Amino acid sequence: MQSEIILNREVHAVQIPSGDAFILPAGTAVIITQKLGGSFTVATHSGLARISSQDADALGMDEEGNEESTSDLPADASLEDRVWAQLKEVYDPEIPVDIVNLGLVYDCAVAEEDGQTNVTVKMTLTAPGCGMGPVIAADAQARIMTIKGVNNASVDIVWDPAWNQDMITEEGKMKLGMV
Repeated sequence: MQSEIILNREVHAVQIPSGDAFILPAGTAVIITQKLGGSFTVATHSGLARISSQDADALGMDEEGNEESTSDLPADASLEDRVWAQLKEVYDPEIPVDIVNLGLVYDCAVAEEDGQTNVTVKMTLTAPGCGMGPVIAADAQARIMTIKGVNNASVDIVWDPAWNQDMITEEGKMKLGMV
């Protein structure tokens, strides 16, 4: 059984599923329901919320997820491979599968222009009404920006083609118990 944690300071949080930002005050009781991709989904008396890894200390934990996680990549991995590795660290706070294996990332382009390295990602969401879309896109952008050599990153949410469950990878289906 998960144990209750009392926040030792106030933290900025995002309400799930609306995506509204709010403050959880010090002394609030929370239960961590998911810790993926460097952020925490917590249950509070008023519902679910997402807390950034930057506020992990308020949960009494070490900060995780802010460094580029390329430990499974070879030293000579391409910049595009490192971008994909970072995208695999981004999670919808309600689904325990990364956005790549959910089939949400439609395109990833790395381009050099005027001495700058620019990364552009096109992704979608499982449902058009998902209030967490801007939060997930911002998380993806922030993770890409941790990669040495990337000067600019943009993550655009697109709706064409419409996402469906057939887009989930085999790995994602196994994690979701669909196979």
